[in-house]
Amino acid sequence: MELKASKDIDIRFSEVDMMKVVWHGSYPIYLEDAREEFGRKYGLTYQGYIDNRHYAPIVDMRLEYKRPLRYGTKARVDIVYRPTEAAKIVFEYEIRDRQSDELYCKARTVQVFMDMDYNLILTNPVFFEKWKNKWQQ
Repeated sequence: MELKASKDIDIRFSEVDMMKVVWHGSYPIYLEDAREEFGRKYGLTYQGYIDNRHYAPIVDMRLEYKRPLRYGTKARVDIVYRPTEAAKIVFEYEIRDRQSDELYCKARTVQVFMDMDYNLILTNPVFFEKWKNKWQQ
């Protein structure tokens, strides 16, 4: 079963540069919004990590720009969880136009687990294993 979610975004003036093109620093925020939407849908939230005494920082983020996102565009961020046995969380994303479905950007993030003392955890925490089992991942 593929776990996926979508988050609609409207490109605001504050997110673009002088050419009315989305500034590259805005893209990680769109990805974050999609991760939060995914978390709400599937019960994998940042508050949940903290409640289970873990952090899940991003250690790798890749963006592949296909065409410029412009001011006023109504877009959608699609997020897909990619299962792995390793102690990490991998998501892939596509940012698309809500009407034409045109592709603007592809992205990928990798998160790892840390304990509350900021030590890297090399095995999946119990709460994450339970989450994976719930969703048959």
